[in-house]
Amino acid sequence: MSKLRHLLPLLCAALFASHAAWAQDALIRKNLSERLPNLPKIDEISKTPVPGLYEVRIGQEIFYADEQGNHLIQGNLIDTKTRTDLTEARMAKLSAIDFASLPLKDAVVIKQGNGTRRVAVFGDPNCGYCKRFERDLAKLQDVTIYTFLYPILGPDSNAKSKDIWCAQDSAKTWRAWMVDGVTPPKSMGKCDTAALERNVEFGKKHRVQGTPAVVFEDGTRVPGAIPLESLEKNLATAARKG
Repeated sequence: MSKLRHLLPLLCAALFASHAAWAQDALIRKNLSERLPNLPKIDEISKTPVPGLYEVRIGQEIFYADEQGNHLIQGNLIDTKTRTDLTEARMAKLSAIDFASLPLKDAVVIKQGNGTRRVAVFGDPNCGYCKRFERDLAKLQDVTIYTFLYPILGPDSNAKSKDIWCAQDSAKTWRAWMVDGVTPPKSMGKCDTAALERNVEFGKKHRVQGTPAVVFEDGTRVPGAIPLESLEKNLATAARKG
């Protein structure tokens, strides 16, 4: 009984804190939704390290609000002591993709050197930035590149993706087109292209909205055609974490 008496105040405090957090969350949601009717559905509200400032997450977008929801802030939150961009770090966490969850069987695979390092890329065959990026990828050593054909730029992208996927050597055909401009041969006969549909579905699920989109082994996701130096740096970081 004595232990219960000691625990009771702690339990009451925890319940009070939980109720207070729920009430705070509800108040911010209510005020923002009523005052900004065009604001998309709020997915999550959480405390920040700044007293009285709350993170408002809508999809993968981050906003900030005061504890009453009277003000909404769009911008980056910087920790001046550590010089850390807290917003950028949070968005990186939200956009991360578990490498183990990638359906590698649906990717075009290119092994360079011993292939020990791994990286995944979502690419559209008509994406100019993807073509530039492919040239840098070709310079990497000891890496396996998993390219998920992600035809989102129009009907021709879908047609070219099918031709590449159905080619006798899809990896060679992809690189020849992206680097040297060699038009993929038209696919003849039956070919299962369901992988392309699965790639688009997977990408939409994880909000891959542009190409190229790069996923490293530690789950870090980087949008755009990053320079070779940054590519090497991210591969090294992912290898250390692994």
